[in-house]
Amino acid sequence: MYLKMNIRAIKQATIYGLAITLLLLLAAYSKQTSVSAANKGDLEKLTFNYLGSPGTVTPLELAEDLGFLAPIKLNYQGVSIGGPQGIQSALQGDSDISSQAFVGSVVKMVASGAPGTAVIAAYGTFKDLYTGYYVLDNSPIKSARDLIGKKVATNIMGAQVEYMFRDYLKRGGLTPQEISQVTLIVVPPGTGEQALRQHHVDVAPLYGPAIDRGGVRKLFQDYDLFGDLTTGAYVMSNRYIAANPNTTRKVVGGIAQAIEWSRSHPKAEVIARMQSIIKKRARGENDAMVKYWNGWGVPATGGQFNDHEFQLWIDWLVKDGQFKQGLVTPKKVYSNAYNPYANK
Repeated sequence: MYLKMNIRAIKQATIYGLAITLLLLLAAYSKQTSVSAANKGDLEKLTFNYLGSPGTVTPLELAEDLGFLAPIKLNYQGVSIGGPQGIQSALQGDSDISSQAFVGSVVKMVASGAPGTAVIAAYGTFKDLYTGYYVLDNSPIKSARDLIGKKVATNIMGAQVEYMFRDYLKRGGLTPQEISQVTLIVVPPGTGEQALRQHHVDVAPLYGPAIDRGGVRKLFQDYDLFGDLTTGAYVMSNRYIAANPNTTRKVVGGIAQAIEWSRSHPKAEVIARMQSIIKKRARGENDAMVKYWNGWGVPATGGQFNDHEFQLWIDWLVKDGQFKQGLVTPKKVYSNAYNPYANK
């Protein structure tokens, strides 16, 4: 009898203990949920998917490292091979924002009816000694006309290289028929120098260490054509913006802050920060390119846009016969609505 009563007491004590444990766990979970909600504020999402490039640090990545995106955390989705692919990734929902994309590509995207918007500048043209389109030292190419029948390396069709080269050829007096005889050759990112030195192409866009190694001569650079101009943008899908306006505002604001931080701090400090970011993310990258960083060349405060930066390429594409006048306007392509510097 005593044994039966003792077993019953043990069972009751066990059940009571389990109940207390469960209540404590629920209380802890409730507290954790409350803390998470408090940290989240009015943000719709706390993770943000993006594409990156080996050996470089973008304004978006710098923004996270400086704490400008907190509590949002970036989620790396892989390598971007170029702006058009990055835009497609954002529009399809594979990433929440494009990689840095050429403004002309963004204009063409909107003209085609794709539901995306440029939300902040990513880079621009400026007088940089360590960037440009290069030929070998002993190349006979010295002008646009010398490019007829030649091959030019590009990372992807429809990217900035294509637009800049076509503009360079037009300014050099080439006819549409002559321009069609200049062939763009797609080479994997980072292999343009090798393709040039091995004579697979006659011209290649080169940067930093590739120029320092010598044996090459600059043909022209984007700055020679347009001066200081925003030429790159981040694009987000209209669907994502509508569903996540507060997260969008936080991310765009963080990028804007990072751009201004890079302007207000010594170049050596910015480069050291970028090298630290590359080391921390541990992707087996070579950071040789970073030491040649001279800025992103974004002219406006906080990466704001203006109509001229888009109208230029709208007119260019209309004149090139790619779509009709009036099909798209700058305000259909970009928005400063999420940029905290736009109202200052």
